[in-house]
Amino acid sequence: MVSSTQITKSSELSKSQLGDQAQTLALAKEILQLESSEIEALAQRLDRRFSEAVSLILQCKGRVVVTGMGKSGHIGGKIASTLASTGTPAFFMHPAEASHGDLGMITAGDVVIALSNSGESDEVLAIVPPLKRLGASIIAITGNDSSSLATAADIHLSAHVSREACPLGLAPTSSTTVALALGDALALCVLDLRDFTAEDFARSHPGGSLGRRLLVHVCDVMRTGDGVPHVPEFASLAEALLEMSRKGLGLTAVVNAEHQPVGIFTDGDLRRAFAQNVNVMTAKILDVMHVNPSTIHQDQLAIAAVEIMEQRKINGLLVVDAAGHLVGALNMHDLLLAKVV
Repeated sequence: MVSSTQITKSSELSKSQLGDQAQTLALAKEILQLESSEIEALAQRLDRRFSEAVSLILQCKGRVVVTGMGKSGHIGGKIASTLASTGTPAFFMHPAEASHGDLGMITAGDVVIALSNSGESDEVLAIVPPLKRLGASIIAITGNDSSSLATAADIHLSAHVSREACPLGLAPTSSTTVALALGDALALCVLDLRDFTAEDFARSHPGGSLGRRLLVHVCDVMRTGDGVPHVPEFASLAEALLEMSRKGLGLTAVVNAEHQPVGIFTDGDLRRAFAQNVNVMTAKILDVMHVNPSTIHQDQLAIAAVEIMEQRKINGLLVVDAAGHLVGALNMHDLLLAKVV
């Protein structure tokens, strides 16, 4: 049996927990608002140096190399990844490793983006002179306009923040958020000037859902050759059923003498035929087929086949070439296997 003392302690614990939760949520909101305000301040102070940095990256004949130590290095890795996936050849180089041989990856036509909140990171500053001797251009992103790195760079972009979001004022938080946002702005402005398209993006993401949607064509997933079920328009219903059974696609095309589809017969049509007491042994396919079947061109994107099927509430499509000849067939299962849907 639960005592009144236990009930009182449980009630007090719940109130304490609720108080902790409220305090935590209040702190989280304060952190997000602070970091948001720092990004807003960054947006307000952007000037011609940002445009010059974008132009430098756009005109780069080599690659963009991003470097930074500690938290700045983690942010740099993400910036390099974003650049690479949006049409700008880029990679991350660890500054300490650079001093021990990795500088061999740098060429005269490269642009180096160096990140350091203080602008005084020893490992980053150590590679600035050899980078200049190699003929690479340097864009510095720091929180200190008068720092050694800012002064040595060809272009300096300020990622200054008024305070870190960390309650202790120690952990890089606002500063890393601002540096990341600045890197995103650089990459996306370059993307815009390159006229980089969704199709271009997909080409560097072939394993993702976007890549499959924008790169996979109907001809890549359709059944071809003997795998395409079809019967002539003068065939019997029985012959059509045998063809459907052999090919296992749940449908058969009905073609004319020029091998152009004039009709389609599906599993659903067969059920409707049985409901109407159609004599399977004597009926002609012309009597039970659907005329003017839905078709798709073999060079269209596979995602277009998905859209047609969903709009028309069908499960299969006939594929034709430019002259309207039957060249393939597919159903929703084929698109699922290709991970288009």
